[in-house]
Amino acid sequence: MFIETVPNRNSPPTVLLRRSFRRNGKTVKETLANVTHWPPNVVAGLERLLKGKTLVAFEDVFRVVRTTPHGHVAAVLGTIRRLGLDGLLASRRCRERDLVVAMLASRLLHPCSKLAMTRLWSGAPAERWAKALAEQWATTTLSEELSVANADVDEVYAALDWLLARQERIEAKLAKRHLREGSLVLYDVTSSYYEGRKCPLARPGYNRDGKKGRPIIVYGILTDGEGRPVAVEVYPGNTGDPTTVPDQVEKLRDRFGLERVVLVGDRGMLTETQIARLREYPQLGWISALRTSAIRKLVHSGDLQLSLFDKQNLAEIRSDAFPGERLVVCMNPILAEDRRRTREELLAATERSSKKSNAPWLGERERL
Repeated sequence: MFIETVPNRNSPPTVLLRRSFRRNGKTVKETLANVTHWPPNVVAGLERLLKGKTLVAFEDVFRVVRTTPHGHVAAVLGTIRRLGLDGLLASRRCRERDLVVAMLASRLLHPCSKLAMTRLWSGAPAERWAKALAEQWATTTLSEELSVANADVDEVYAALDWLLARQERIEAKLAKRHLREGSLVLYDVTSSYYEGRKCPLARPGYNRDGKKGRPIIVYGILTDGEGRPVAVEVYPGNTGDPTTVPDQVEKLRDRFGLERVVLVGDRGMLTETQIARLREYPQLGWISALRTSAIRKLVHSGDLQLSLFDKQNLAEIRSDAFPGERLVVCMNPILAEDRRRTREELLAATERSSKKSNAPWLGERERL
């Protein structure tokens, strides 16, 4: 008996179990079974048996000592390569690019410090808390895929210096990919508190993390209309949000070569002072929100009539206080309800406080 594969012109080949014998001096083949739909490994094992070879179980030959997780690493690295992020860092593969990609992947897989990261890559964490993590993360294929198992913390920080030197080049590639003339550009500022004392950018400022007494670092993120990051700029912690806007305008016009841009920012970012500076640039628009005091002035001057919202929710008005600007007003019922509820709570709290403070006097009057 033997296994024979019969090719077909318009369909997959047919796999048959056959036997041969001689009849009247001629060799005759007889089909015993059609095994086309059998699993390939079963067909291969049967073929080896028919040839007189010995089959052994996998467990009898191999012993699994350690398995290395790879699925999550393949997913992250595959996404990075599909997005072309590694090509944005450097067009050719190099040691620094591999280290940066490994840091990005590690940040997604298991965020930790740079020192702990290198120890997890090498599989020899020193901290007691990291030993348990080593069994889960240091045995992944990340360090093998990018050949960074022997990297130390100094080499990691050197790779970050290499990345900083390429920042403008990377941002130019992102701007070319995501920004066009007349594009909508989103910009906002945030901060992170700092634990050390040696960073020259760490200064006292508005701490958005709520960590009192900690210096902060301010950074602004520039994105396209879909929220894809294009550029980042880092400032000292005592930098005011509005003062970072001119840098972004210069970046859009000089470095990215864009002339027709609409910049979107909140009322704390695009102040009247910054808008006055934006007017100096032709074909540069902006979208922002007015402060409550400015809205109140529009109501008192009669330019904004609250009766408009009896019939429609959105309206465009003009005002001499804002020449050449379009003012779009709308009614926000959620905000109105929130303010109504806050007003009632404040009035109730004031009334309770008033009754409490007048209680002794009222008692004295009653005795009189």
